[in-house]
Amino acid sequence: MLYKYEATTAEGEEKRGVIDAANRDIAIAALQRRNLIIISVKEAKESGFFSKPLAIFNRVKPRDIVILSRQLSTLFEAKVPVLTSLKLLAGETENPALREKMSVLLDDIQGGSSISEAMSKQPDVFSKFFVNMVRSGEESGKLDEVFSYLASYLERNYELASKARSALIYPIFVLVAFFGVLVLMLTVIIPKLSVILKETGQELPIYTKAIIAVSDLLINYGIFVLIALIVGAISVWYYLRTGQGKAGFARFQLSIPYVGVLYRKLFIGRMLDNFETLLSSGVSVIRTLELTADVIDSEIFRQILTESIEAVKGGSSISESLSRYEDIPGLVVQMIRVGEETGKLAFVLKTLSRFYKKEVDTAIETLMSLIEPALIIVLGLGVGLLVAGILGPIYNITAGI
Repeated sequence: MLYKYEATTAEGEEKRGVIDAANRDIAIAALQRRNLIIISVKEAKESGFFSKPLAIFNRVKPRDIVILSRQLSTLFEAKVPVLTSLKLLAGETENPALREKMSVLLDDIQGGSSISEAMSKQPDVFSKFFVNMVRSGEESGKLDEVFSYLASYLERNYELASKARSALIYPIFVLVAFFGVLVLMLTVIIPKLSVILKETGQELPIYTKAIIAVSDLLINYGIFVLIALIVGAISVWYYLRTGQGKAGFARFQLSIPYVGVLYRKLFIGRMLDNFETLLSSGVSVIRTLELTADVIDSEIFRQILTESIEAVKGGSSISESLSRYEDIPGLVVQMIRVGEETGKLAFVLKTLSRFYKKEVDTAIETLMSLIEPALIIVLGLGVGLLVAGILGPIYNITAGI
């Protein structure tokens, strides 16, 4: 809950702002820990829709967490105290949402909570993976090393996600523009030309009849088509949120020609990267599998890891538990087995994750190089079909005059 406060410092400087707390007493206690002399603390009232920024513009982005992790890693390596580091970063961050979260985080830590406990209260900013990494650093006394691992891991993930988004922006824009032009032609241009064709009374090719039928459908029942598409999209969205829907979509992802291979490499690389980061930070094998299952984006690999947890609890090794699944390449199983037998599992996992990162980078670059010619072919076929379906019969009319 948000509370508006007015206070002054010991020097008489006025302070006004908003603080997030479970109740008014906790808000007052948090302000007092900042050495503020409280004048008033009132619950913040929302006066309307525009009373606070839209959530999409007032949120903590993955890039902010990447930068925060790297800054904390640098400060901890320089032996700067935890509270001093957090105060310094809270004052310098440009994102208002993150500044507010950091302020709450500071209050919790000053109130006696550990860093991991304070972060666990903000799951929208710090994931379970992040919190457990920090907790392992606190328990082992290697917080600086853990934040270094975290920063490197988050940077790799962010770089990979950025490449994937960049690869998709161009084709999505082109396809949206194409379908927009297509709908415009079917609803504005094709009806005028179809009148001419119908008046001639000539026998039309089947593809011309199909184009005219689609045009008539959009003109006469366009609103119903739009409603059907919206209802269908919502239904698919709800289905994909179910366990069956997630599993079906995950299997579909892996079955797409070429793209499925890219997805498989992406998920395996992320899984191995998580393993290496967590195990290097002193997290137990079982907890490593649990956290990786929580953060991986594929329902198939989540099920594999969940089932592997039970196998490992029963006495199996990681390699033995993963060898039961066709979606895990034999190379990965063999390398993990070598790491377990030699006691250098973290090193082997690091080598494997780097290998898969390069594989994913290469696959994305290849996909980006193939997208442009593929789009040209698809758009050419679409335009060619329209030209042949409508202008062909019109040419026949003019040729017969």
